[in-house]
Amino acid sequence: MGTIVCRHCDSIIEHFEDEKVIVQYSECVRCSEDMTDEHDH
Repeated sequence: MGTIVCRHCDSIIEHFEDEKVIVQYSECVRCSEDMTDEHDH
């Protein structure tokens, strides 16, 4: 079972089926919205 983890806040975004146990880093919705908000100002 693999896990996708947010690289910013370390919250678990989702799990996926995988033979090898893998952690992938991505952005959760909350953090990606925070990033765009910061760029707007």
